[in-house]
Amino acid sequence: MKFIDEATIQVHAGKGGDGSAGFRREKFVPRGGPSGGDGGRGGSVWAVADRNINTLVDYRFARIHRAEDGDVGRGADKYGRGGEDIVLRMPVGTLVRDKADGALIADLAHDGQRALLAKGGQGGLGNLHFKSSVNRAPRQFTRGEAGESRELALELRVLADVGLLGLPNAGKSTFIRAVSSARPKVADYPFTTLNPSLGVVRIGDDRSFVVADIPGLIEGAAEGAGLGHQFLRHLSRTRLLLHLVDLAPFEDGADPARDARALANELKKYDAALYRKPRWLVFNKADLAPDAEARARRILRALRWKQPWFLISAINGGGCKQLSGQVYEFLSATRKARSRRAA
Repeated sequence: MKFIDEATIQVHAGKGGDGSAGFRREKFVPRGGPSGGDGGRGGSVWAVADRNINTLVDYRFARIHRAEDGDVGRGADKYGRGGEDIVLRMPVGTLVRDKADGALIADLAHDGQRALLAKGGQGGLGNLHFKSSVNRAPRQFTRGEAGESRELALELRVLADVGLLGLPNAGKSTFIRAVSSARPKVADYPFTTLNPSLGVVRIGDDRSFVVADIPGLIEGAAEGAGLGHQFLRHLSRTRLLLHLVDLAPFEDGADPARDARALANELKKYDAALYRKPRWLVFNKADLAPDAEARARRILRALRWKQPWFLISAINGGGCKQLSGQVYEFLSATRKARSRRAA
């Protein structure tokens, strides 16, 4: 199935049913009286997060969603039936915004979470409500209210603990294959990865975390160059970024330190909050460089890097297990610290 992470839809809640202006006409009720019932409320439109859905592709083809109108009221104190609600199932991690002003309506961050997208109109009042001592035979009733109508922008941001950054061919997809059961396409040409991939890394029976791989970034990504900028939003929910650096680039004159600095600048231009996330350097393809550690240390000096760094070979798994263990320990520590602050 094609991965779609953006869509625009229209939602129309149901109109409330009109009230009734009926009167009693039973044979043995000589004076009769008002008996008009209220109209039913219009159906509402709801969104529900569903972990079994992974893409917004369905909403590229079904753009208009209408809830049922409420039924009108009738005589003999009969109230109208309410319109049926409709429920739109969306992937966990979907942001719903009003297309007109960009206001956030819902952030579906948890499986089963519900959000009201458009409220159905209230049903009208029947003449039963207007009876009084001076108005014995009221003919007043009210019309049902119109339901809300909105044009909505849907944006999917995948939920992952760790995000992978790097230039094309840095080995991100190979790394995620090495540490998880995810099987993204791997090839020796740039932009092999076209869509985000998620992998679950298991450290033990009950210890795991989720890694997200997005298409590689290139210089100018913040201005729209390449593919990676389209998917940077998927890293916004992560707690740690792993910046993969190719220790053995094929291009003549390639400078890994310059490339790493350029990628960090693109990240900063795109989103300062994303740039401030904890980020570790991971030097990949150590198997292709006999002086891998010396190369890595030269790059670290050029970048004046003070954060954690690791040396791995994703193709044969070298160093990946140790890196995964350190990542899990970091995530556990941040989770505990966040729990203490919440308490």
